[in-house]
Amino acid sequence: MNELVSIAEKIAVRLIERKQTIAVAESSTGGLISAALLAVPGASAYFIGGGVIYTRDARRVLMDIPNETMKGIRSASEPYAKLLASQILTRLATDWGLSETGAAGPTGNRYGDAAGHSCMALAGPVEAVITLETGSSDRQANMQAFAKAALNLLLENLR
Repeated sequence: MNELVSIAEKIAVRLIERKQTIAVAESSTGGLISAALLAVPGASAYFIGGGVIYTRDARRVLMDIPNETMKGIRSASEPYAKLLASQILTRLATDWGLSETGAAGPTGNRYGDAAGHSCMALAGPVEAVITLETGSSDRQANMQAFAKAALNLLLENLR
């Protein structure tokens, strides 16, 4: 967690300087991205909210993404990560939306992705999406790696 908070501290400085806000929609990181951002004193200046969008029900109810919108889009994909980032930004009226969706392990997901697969996206003044494949089935290590990659994606695009 210390490594995640270290990245979040750098993010906090930039968001506060710019007077910008962020919301997070995460899945296989289980709240680690939000926890890191909230661990920085003064987080209320930039962190508006977010959620762990782990199931179809959560996607539908919390993100207001109906099943019809998901036609042709599968979870744990770059298009889905982009949709989540855009939707959380819109729903919470923030400057930035950050999302993560993947398969932490120890097994892959039902869509055919191996454990260690995650897609992260950023919506806002800059849009970006990446896929990370750790090649590991270690659930906790993958959760940390996914959260670190998502936070670094945000930090790199705040420069």
